[in-house]
Amino acid sequence: MAAPANTDSRLTRAFDNDWIGPGIVSFAGVIGISLMQPAFLSPFNIFVLLSAISVNMVIALGQLVIIGIGQMNLALGSIGGLVAISFAGVMERFGVPVPLALGLALGIGVLAGMAGGYIIARTAISAFIITLAGLQIFKGINLGITEAQPFYGVPDSVKAFGTGSVMGPLPWLVLPMVICSFGMWYLFNRMRIGRHILAMGSNPHAAEMSGIDPRATIIWAHALSGLLAAVAGVMLVAKLQIGHPSIGDDWLISSFAAPVIGGAVLSGGRVSVGGTFFGVVIIAIITQGLVMFNIDPFVVQIVLGVLILWAVAINRLREVRVARLQARGTGA
Repeated sequence: MAAPANTDSRLTRAFDNDWIGPGIVSFAGVIGISLMQPAFLSPFNIFVLLSAISVNMVIALGQLVIIGIGQMNLALGSIGGLVAISFAGVMERFGVPVPLALGLALGIGVLAGMAGGYIIARTAISAFIITLAGLQIFKGINLGITEAQPFYGVPDSVKAFGTGSVMGPLPWLVLPMVICSFGMWYLFNRMRIGRHILAMGSNPHAAEMSGIDPRATIIWAHALSGLLAAVAGVMLVAKLQIGHPSIGDDWLISSFAAPVIGGAVLSGGRVSVGGTFFGVVIIAIITQGLVMFNIDPFVVQIVLGVLILWAVAINRLREVRVARLQARGTGA
């Protein structure tokens, strides 16, 4: 008689995983849209979809690590944009080789993120205010360097990476997404700094009392966020084949939407790399589906807003449920 109970318990635990719900919605969306519009699963459309998912996943991971400590990074897009024009600019203006330009670009991302994190950690001013200021500063530097003009001198090897495929409809852009996703999963699940980030987000006072350095943790988190923004900026240069000063301008909403849809708690302490991936997939499916059905683009923004509200509501219900179970367990 115990077997059914054990089975039910395993099933309940499985559905408590943050990625299960978004995963089911993603597969249902793919099936539903492909039934109504068979071209949705054409090789060309799959290539376009996977390219978008790859870039947006790295962007979302850059926000996810900051959500983990219970903060937000409004400067994520402007850091990515500054990196993108720096990467393309040094190759066009100074003929810098691709590997060196890539190292410089990633370094700029890390330093920009670390600078914001250092100010937040040292002053205890809200991350909202500091990263909002960073957004304006980095965007101003971007426009000052480019004079609002794009850089076109992107080498053929970079263009080939951004528009080529490993095989069939699988783009090369999937490779950095996989590396970053696995790296972030490993960080949160196997590395001390990942545990420190989540501990800070869950209860900063308790984390500090247990010996965690809050300043170092905040700086590390923002440096990682800057690095991921830099990777996404480089990926977009390769994909678009141009270093455009507008890169990063539209990252903010999607960078929050995907982690929240995937089960991340905005107050910090709980994140899911797998859930974030399916959150990105849901957004990409909706965006691509609306395009294929010739629906006005503004509808995408409305749908994203509704999805965020839905995800926050689900998170709140889950928190209430966990609190009730804990109260029962302690006999309160």
